[in-house]
Order: sequence, then C-alpha cells, then structure tokens
Amino acid sequence: MSAEAATLSAAPAPALGRRQVHAVAACYFVASFAALGLPPYLTSILPELGDPTAHWAGLLYIVPTVFGGLAAPLWGRLADRYGRKRLLLRAQLGLALSFLLAGAADSLPTFTAALVLQGILGGTFAATNGYLAAGLDGTRLSWALTLMQGSARAALVAAPIVVGTLSPWLSPHRQYALLALLPLGAAAMLLALPEPRESVVVREKPLAEQQTTSQGAEPVAVVVAPPVTAQRGLLRELYVFEFAFVFSTVISFPYLIALLGDRISGISPVVSGSLFALPHLCYLLFAAPVHSAFRNRPRLGIALGFAAVAAGLAGHAVAGSLITFTAVRLLLGAGLTLGLVCLSLLAADAVQGRSPGRMFGSLEFVSKGGAVAAGVVAALGNSAFGPTAPVLAGTAVALITVAAAVHALFSHP
Repeated sequence: MSAEAATLSAAPAPALGRRQVHAVAACYFVASFAALGLPPYLTSILPELGDPTAHWAGLLYIVPTVFGGLAAPLWGRLADRYGRKRLLLRAQLGLALSFLLAGAADSLPTFTAALVLQGILGGTFAATNGYLAAGLDGTRLSWALTLMQGSARAALVAAPIVVGTLSPWLSPHRQYALLALLPLGAAAMLLALPEPRESVVVREKPLAEQQTTSQGAEPVAVVVAPPVTAQRGLLRELYVFEFAFVFSTVISFPYLIALLGDRISGISPVVSGSLFALPHLCYLLFAAPVHSAFRNRPRLGIALGFAAVAAGLAGHAVAGSLITFTAVRLLLGAGLTLGLVCLSLLAADAVQGRSPGRMFGSLEFVSKGGAVAAGVVAALGNSAFGPTAPVLAGTAVALITVAAAVHALFSHP
C-alpha cells in the first residue's frame, strides 16, 4: 500500500454530548434486558415447548449469537453508507419484533425461528458502538464504550432477578412478549438523537508534502494514521483477545442455573438470578476506577483480567455452598471488569483511521464467534460430563490466553 493510502479523519465528526451518550446507554440497556437476561432461563422455558430435559438449551442459547454475528458486518457497512442512527433504529425495532414472536411461540421450531430473527434483525452492539465512534474518539470514546458495557452488565444484573421474581406469575417464556416493549421505547428515544456527521476521507501524504502547500492555497488537513502494519497488528490482537474473553466468560452462562441447583439444594430462583448477576454488578461498581487506572496500559489489565477469570471459573468447579459460590462469582467479576474495560480501551485505539461501522461490525462477528464456540462446547460438555465441564473448559482457554496477553504486554511496553 502506498503512502497515499486513504485514511479516515475523526476530526470533522462532532463530539456527542454527555446527555446524548447517556441516552444511547439507556437505549442499549433496554435492548440488552431481554436479549441477555432471559436466555439463562432457557432450561425453564424449553420444557414448556416440548423439550422436557432442556437438552437444546446450550445450542439455542447461541442461535441469536450465530445469526447476529453473520449479519453484523453487513449492518456495519450499511451504517457507514446510509447513516448510523437509521441502522440503530432498525436494530431496536428488529429486537422488538423478534421478542414478540418468541413470547407468542407455542412450539420449539417457532421459538427457534424467533431466536433466528433476533440475531438477524438485532445487532445493537455494532450499531451502538459505530454510532458513538462516529462522534467521539480517544479517551472519550473508550469511556463511552465502557459505559455501553456497563449498560449491558446492568441488564444482566437486573434482568435475571426481575425474571426470577416475576416467574411465579408469568413464565420466563411469556416474559419475552412483555419485554418487547423495551426496545420499542428505546427506538422512540433514539428519534431525538442526532446523526453524527460522516467522517471525511483524506489521503495521507509524505511528511515533506504535509509541511508545505502551494502559493495562495489553503493548508491541507491531513490525518497522520499509525503505520498500516501496526494498525493491522493491533486489530488482530483485539480480535484474538475479544474471542477468547467472550468464550471464557460466556461458557458458564447457559448451565449456571443448573449447576447452582445441583450444588445448593432448595436454592430459589431469586437467589440463583442474583448469583448469576453478581459479576456484572462488580463491573457496574468498579468499571470507572479501572478505566482510570488502566487507561494507558490496557494490555496489563487484559492479562490480569484473564488470570482472574481463570481462577474464578476454576472455583466454580469445586464450590458447593452459597458462600463459596458468592466468592468465586466475585472473583469472576473482577476478571470481567478488567477484561471488558481494557478491551474497550484497545478498541478505541484500533478504530482510529477506520470506518467505525465496518470495524465494530467485524468485532461483533468475532465476539459472536466466541459466544457460539462457548455455547457449543458448553452443550457438548454438559451432555457428556455434566454442568462442571463448561467452567473447566473456560478455565483452560483463559489460562492459555493469559500467556498470550503477557507476551503482548512485553511486546508493547
């Protein structure tokens, strides 16, 4: 590639205000509420649909993820071309439709079809982050991405507890239809937000040409992008860590409620939901100080995060009481917080000079790939060895990635 390769300037895009970022975070929360909070109850939903042993829970857990990952790059490119606000609205309306269908489903094939539509028509991760990256950069962007993760974690804290509390009166299956109102409300909120101005494509010039202009001509605004090889290396690094982190954390989700039921006799749905939510509550409490502490050293935070995730998942394999489960969930929460915050910092660096919709669409594809792999391994492991197998598989992947993260840390002092 020549020195005149096209790069994208973030300068022309107006910075979004604090209120606008918070409004986007609120919309992301309500979109995540049903999408992230109801799947842990698939083991309770599927017996109503003809699967008495919830044999398909692990695979159905990843159905929206599979199709969301496949559709994400396309939606990201369309957002760059036709407007990020428009595609964000589309994602919210698509979720509302799919939730209504899931809540009304009366058979396993119909419910599965609704989950397929949720994946294809959703894609709020790429749509939201692409919207933010068009109007923010640097530290402000990394903090906005951290805040979006906080919205998703808040949904994971609140939704399992709310679903568990409502389940005596309304089954988790029928709650899908009720929660379809949330993305509809989010779409209404988004109508009041601006469309970030399109980034301007400029061409990188040699240094000598950047310092001179022709007589009487206006100075040329040139963005000096990082070297192409360095940018590609950073992007590969981000993708590898994203895949491994999603795999090692998500793999414990589908069968955690079942594991708690096996280990703690008589545990209530509310307590199970609270334990499921505990790591995400840690993120909400500590994301801001972690962002400040690791703003200039994200790779250190990623290495520490994977180490804490490995230790926390290993603890799940031996925990047998409410106290020990609480302790290992808190340890997993420390790893979740470090990993998610520092991955947001790395993503904010990687998006510089790139089309945000396309990059975040690709990142969602990678993230969904990690979740798909986690769901498949969780289902196979649970069928063959019981609910302990998924957490042990996650431990192994996290430990391997610790070594890769330490290598990256010393390669980029």
